Amino acid sequence: MSMVKDSVEAALDLDEKSVYSHIAHESAEDIIRIISSIDAERARLRGEVIYYTDDWDDLIRQRIAKGKRHTAFDFYNPALLDIWEAKVKKVKALKNAEKIAYTLYAFVIALSIGLLFLAGSLIILPVLSIAPLVLFLRGWIRDRMDLSYYELTQFFIDEMAELVRRHGLRPENYRFKLFGNDYFGVKAFNQRSSTFVVEVEGND
Repeated sequence: MSMVKDSVEAALDLDEKSVYSHIAHESAEDIIRIISSIDAERARLRGEVIYYTDDWDDLIRQRIAKGKRHTAFDFYNPALLDIWEAKVKKVKALKNAEKIAYTLYAFVIALSIGLLFLAGSLIILPVLSIAPLVLFLRGWIRDRMDLSYYELTQFFIDEMAELVRRHGLRPENYRFKLFGNDYFGVKAFNQRSSTFVVEVEGND
């Protein structure tokens, strides 16, 4: 009775160099999509109109799932998997907090309008008093969301650089679009289209 091998064992029976080359290429393609999608969301947070359709949350979940399946290969840093998950949860919590703040403000406005019809006078003071708090909360939340998006993007840029360095990939084959200019370890590939590659010593 033949024993059924899992995907990792089967892969290891193949030519090791070609297997690792294939996984490195697949991993790099995952990362460049994640980099662009997170930075696109960060740019939208700043109010920019960005036409980029990848779902960064879904891409990271796929990446985490691959990392947990292929721990026999050295293409997924288990420590980073935990960091990504924590950062994604933080961004979602901040988004929910922003929605709650707006919902609360809308409720106060609706209540004051309701009192206008019931009591014949607009109770405007609660609306005016809560407005600065809502604006402060919105700014505070958005600052922290921006930082979280930045950290996530930089984490993946760093991982991409390590992948290129370790497995001898050509950075120019893995170009990604950036909408911000405050990241480390990248260099412009095409200034007009805002495409970048990771900057790795010895790969120029």
